[in-house]
Amino acid sequence: MTSSTTFLRKAAAVVFFLAFLLKAAAQGADSCDFVVAQDGTGNFTTVQEAVNAVPDFRKNHKTRIFIKRGVYKEKIIIAACKLGVTLIGEEGAVITNDDYASKPNRFGETMSTSGSATIYIYGPDFTAENIVFENSAGPSAGQAVACFVAGDRAIFRNCEFSGHQDTLYTYGIGTRQYYENCYIEGTVDFIFGKALAVFNRCTIRSLDDGYVTAPATPEGQKYGYVFYDCRILAENGVEKVFLSRPWRPFAKAVFIRCRMEDHILPEGWNNWGNKDNEQTAYYAEFKSTGPGANPLRRASWSHQLDNIDDYDMETVLAGDDGWNPLTGFTPRTP
Repeated sequence: MTSSTTFLRKAAAVVFFLAFLLKAAAQGADSCDFVVAQDGTGNFTTVQEAVNAVPDFRKNHKTRIFIKRGVYKEKIIIAACKLGVTLIGEEGAVITNDDYASKPNRFGETMSTSGSATIYIYGPDFTAENIVFENSAGPSAGQAVACFVAGDRAIFRNCEFSGHQDTLYTYGIGTRQYYENCYIEGTVDFIFGKALAVFNRCTIRSLDDGYVTAPATPEGQKYGYVFYDCRILAENGVEKVFLSRPWRPFAKAVFIRCRMEDHILPEGWNNWGNKDNEQTAYYAEFKSTGPGANPLRRASWSHQLDNIDDYDMETVLAGDDGWNPLTGFTPRTP
């Protein structure tokens, strides 16, 4: 691990810890419904046990689970019947596993990308704060998902997503996901999927040459990925990174006021070897800064926006129910 990576991780840990302290009075273990602690001082010793204890279809209530510091090697499922689950991590809370796409399952079949995730989130109105989600399979393992998010109205604040290829799978078609002050690292397509996802003031770090995002935005969906005021960084020695390539033809990604370092290639965007994608994908930037911002040299089929009237964050996320994670408004569950 290089000194720059070490520094970034330490800085991120400080941010997470300060955020935890500021919220401790309101969100500490005493105010949560369940406490997970490996030393037996909580209600459960594993995160999955706590999730299983949440009543099915508990409507209009958040069930708050406090996770004490520790490395929890688990494969977790937040089922669709677990509504409003909130995971709050103490500084140093890590959820990790090491599955990968080509790893054999118990029947000798390959797990596949979708089967490799450390945590699966299907339940709507999920929230996570101050937690590291990790896939530790390593760079040679290929596709290895840390977090698979399929539920609508998912919120992540001050979280870290650690992996290599396919770290964060924004899986859910037609769902909305909000990431604030998060750290996301990887190599190839390490943010990918079909969901509408907003990244607000996040740090995005490439660990090797590759592609930051691979959206698969469905045809007719107005928004795909929108990055606001993010830092686009890279490990030392990384020199050739694209902002995105379209996993599906109608991929959408927009970067707004993001600072980009010089690992971002001047053309910025890749058509995944298919010229036809240039007619259907929508890739755009607004006021990118830093040495990786090259508006005059960007791919001719991408866009430099004059204004962002259509990209008010609350409008992007609102959907048909007016959801607003910035103010805390969550619609009642039907």
